[in-house]
Amino acid sequence: MNKTLTRLLIFILVFLVPFSANVHAEEKKTEAKGLELADDAKSAILIERDTGAILYQKNAHEKLPPASMTKIMTMLLIMEAIDKGELSYKEKVRASEYAASMGGSQIFLEPGEEMTVDELLRGIAIGSANDASVAMAERIAGSEEAFVKMMNEKAKELGLKDTMFQNATGLPAEKHYSSAYDMAMLARELLKYEDITKYTRMYEDYLRENTDKKFWLVNTNRLVKFYPGVDGLKTGFTSQAKYCLTATAKKNGMRVIAVVFGASTPKSRNAQITKMLDYAFSQYKTHPVYKRNEVLTRVHINKGKKRTVALVTSEPISVLTKKGQSIDQIEKEIKVKDGVKAPIQKGDELGVLILKQDGKEILRSPIVAKESVAEASWWDLFKRTLQNFTKSA
Repeated sequence: MNKTLTRLLIFILVFLVPFSANVHAEEKKTEAKGLELADDAKSAILIERDTGAILYQKNAHEKLPPASMTKIMTMLLIMEAIDKGELSYKEKVRASEYAASMGGSQIFLEPGEEMTVDELLRGIAIGSANDASVAMAERIAGSEEAFVKMMNEKAKELGLKDTMFQNATGLPAEKHYSSAYDMAMLARELLKYEDITKYTRMYEDYLRENTDKKFWLVNTNRLVKFYPGVDGLKTGFTSQAKYCLTATAKKNGMRVIAVVFGASTPKSRNAQITKMLDYAFSQYKTHPVYKRNEVLTRVHINKGKKRTVALVTSEPISVLTKKGQSIDQIEKEIKVKDGVKAPIQKGDELGVLILKQDGKEILRSPIVAKESVAEASWWDLFKRTLQNFTKSA
């Protein structure tokens, strides 16, 4: 009788692992109970990127100062602008007096100095440069104040309930806070843009390389050098926040995100992140279904310059299991919005992809327009009507 009960419990623990739905819709948990991976942290979380499944958490919704992890949001808005074609890596950005006046970590921009978006991104991602962050904020929104408004609007859009920003840098400010859960979700969103890890994975680099003001950048995230697979994302430190880190690593096709707030030392912070990453890679496996930007279907556009637009995945889509657990056949359902009208912007959410297993929904993810579609002119519509008339005749 006892043997039968023991076997039943083992079966339940190993095989009946819950899956996570889309993080923006609902927070679902898969973490092991009683597991302690971050004993020297005020809060921490470990998630799998593609599904958003929580593998471990500690005080994950506690509001705390994020310090320079704030720059994950700054980088997200930069990458969004690049993805929309509103910004290019080669564009030169001029530093204002205000941007050049930023203290703390910086690349010592001079008022009026110009650097490319690529160079400023390196300054932010590797050197945690406050001056570069403000220069980019001013380029995108016109002022840091307007950029902060964009940051908070984006946080609201992503459903981040424990986050409020007062600046683009993470410098200490009243009512500037986030949580381990929100920071993980923010990192998850940033990692949709695969180019970002080209910057965050660099351990060292140089700016103004062919001048007498050559500047050496060294990544404060030492794990990019010492933990195989780590390629980001952002450290943070102030006397109030203590040592913080949002890290990401990819191994055997699985990407995870680990966040620590308030560790007592850099060594302790790195040790706890390492422990979380080791746990994820030893216990879990992801099964890829789609890459980001894969075409799933097309949707008709009313009064558009083009009659249809392709809908693509907005993020990588995978299914998560415990190691050694196989997955049954996955059902895929695509729901598209009715009555879509031009104009349509690239990236507009026009439908949803739903994955089901045994009839139960396990994941829901937005599908978006692959390209922009302008509104048709009266002449375009007239020609289209004439063509239809000619065909029917």
